[in-house]
Amino acid sequence: MASTNDGSARTVDYRERLSPSLWVLVAAAVCGPMAALVVAPVDTTLALVLGALVAVALVVSLILASPIVEVKDGMLRAGRARIEVEYTGEPVTTTGEDARTARGPGLSPRSWHIIRGGIDPVVVIPITDEDDPAPSWVISSRTPDRLVSALRHAKKEASAR
Repeated sequence: MASTNDGSARTVDYRERLSPSLWVLVAAAVCGPMAALVVAPVDTTLALVLGALVAVALVVSLILASPIVEVKDGMLRAGRARIEVEYTGEPVTTTGEDARTARGPGLSPRSWHIIRGGIDPVVVIPITDEDDPAPSWVISSRTPDRLVSALRHAKKEASAR
């Protein structure tokens, strides 16, 4: 539980940054030595500094630009989309072949999806709001059980109000 500036309490039931997998970060870091090779004929010291800066900048920007999945204060946030948990149905966790199907052939083009290639589990959340054009949300998660549990908990709290 975190306290805000106005004194009210805000609860974060779940928060996950869908950062790139390790191999993507390593591939981005390899760009640093490549940049250094370009500048090396001019000045080797400058090349080393520039290479290190390029590698760090790319890795940090990839991490900071990663979408966040969050359940907080009765809202589900996935990337730039938000929905109140009362408009969500029963979430389904899929892994393995079922997750591949949910991310591929079984993916509705109208669904809101945040899918990351290096993250196998997928949570499919049906949307119960008739006015919402998306029939479901498909979200990659490294901890799908925690996400489903947080959604159920937030939905129970919202219905108790």
